[in-house]
Amino acid sequence: MKTPIPFALASLLLVSTLPAPAADALPVGLTPEATAQRDARIAWWREGRFGMFIHWGLYAVPAGEWKGRPVAGIGEWIMNKAKIPVKEYEQFAPQFNPTKFDAEAWAQLAQDAGMKYLTITSKHHDGFAMFGSKVSKYNIVDATPFHRDPMKDLAAACARRGIKFSFYYSQSLDWHEPNGMGNEWDFGPDANKNFDKYLAEKSLPQVREILTNYGPLGLVWFDVPKNMTSERAAKFENLVHELQPKCLVSGRIGAGSHNDYDSTGDNAIPDLPRKGDWETPATLNHTWGYKKDDNDWKTSNELVFKLVDIVSKGGNYLLNVGPTSEGVIPQPSQDSLRGVGKWLKVNGEAIYGCGATAFGDEYGAYSPTEKNEKGKPKFIVKQTDWRCTTKPGKLYIHIFTWPAGKLELPAVKGKIVKASLLTDKTIAVPVDQTESKVTVTLPEKAPGEIASVLCLEHLL
Repeated sequence: MKTPIPFALASLLLVSTLPAPAADALPVGLTPEATAQRDARIAWWREGRFGMFIHWGLYAVPAGEWKGRPVAGIGEWIMNKAKIPVKEYEQFAPQFNPTKFDAEAWAQLAQDAGMKYLTITSKHHDGFAMFGSKVSKYNIVDATPFHRDPMKDLAAACARRGIKFSFYYSQSLDWHEPNGMGNEWDFGPDANKNFDKYLAEKSLPQVREILTNYGPLGLVWFDVPKNMTSERAAKFENLVHELQPKCLVSGRIGAGSHNDYDSTGDNAIPDLPRKGDWETPATLNHTWGYKKDDNDWKTSNELVFKLVDIVSKGGNYLLNVGPTSEGVIPQPSQDSLRGVGKWLKVNGEAIYGCGATAFGDEYGAYSPTEKNEKGKPKFIVKQTDWRCTTKPGKLYIHIFTWPAGKLELPAVKGKIVKASLLTDKTIAVPVDQTESKVTVTLPEKAPGEIASVLCLEHLL
């Protein structure tokens, strides 16, 4: 179940002085030249901090139900969870006709939400290509009554809005192919398959297609690297950087240091700040692909806290929507995302391009005695009243419980020379700074609807 956030709806944001992550984020063994190339291509991603994920495919037709019964688990895994034979799953293709798909509306939603990049499934584990592939006829142009390539429209719509367009591609799992990983109910044990034949004949050629037919890509988001040795992963990395040197490679490509940044587990936010370049991929409800019975949507307030919390720990937030088979993004998803966008219009400078907290003790610590459900030390949360993000010379404090008159913060290095609220920079904000703490005198009421942001400018 979704964990409620134990904080009041008001929040205050403080910007810090730490630069964006750099050298400590590097995969082991990069040469200085490769390091410089990587830093250049990842600069936009470090600046963006917030992106849209879209899981869209044939699985939106059954929408979590098979033969009249709901199937447990995430929507895009229904073929696996229900062990649907390939020939039966293929029958969803003639039913997939997203006549309500509107690329402009999708890209506009991402822009309204304040998202700087968009990543959509080009092929998920079910093996169906959501683009016009010449490699396999099992694709949206050739196998559905839609007979159009929606990815071309979406790439163009994103380009018009300055949104980095990107693709997800499942490089290893492919339940439609005899030599792809994962389908043992139709094709027998994975250990007996000719996996390199699959990679050579479908996976790598389709990645080449998405890299050559849709203009500049921000990144390719690989997933579930079963059997992806370092040598196999290198083939994908080399292909991406050969065809699009500025395109990033995500963290789930396979063994070895072949990625530009790391991804946490699904919906996994680290307890403490984390070094390097990383992101949390997350859902708005409990599924990635559309399920008609999953309507437990996160609110704008929850999403703002998660965004701030992730950025305060040094990461990016890649937040998913799951459109229907008609091509409609559920309205509750749109409403929550636009609420975040409204907040970012006022407070975006405390998110975009920001680094991790200047403090660190505000999150809590691992218990020396208590264990969690996995038998590891339990993390004891200290407080969720505020979070800190940073830029050189600035600290941004996000307060989720508006204090009664005064806010006390840990000591800050250097001298604070100015304090202001991003909602209204004309409001005087007195600050008392000592060697042991910083005390800020705030207005009686929170000026922001979801979170108010305090910017502390200081000289080291």
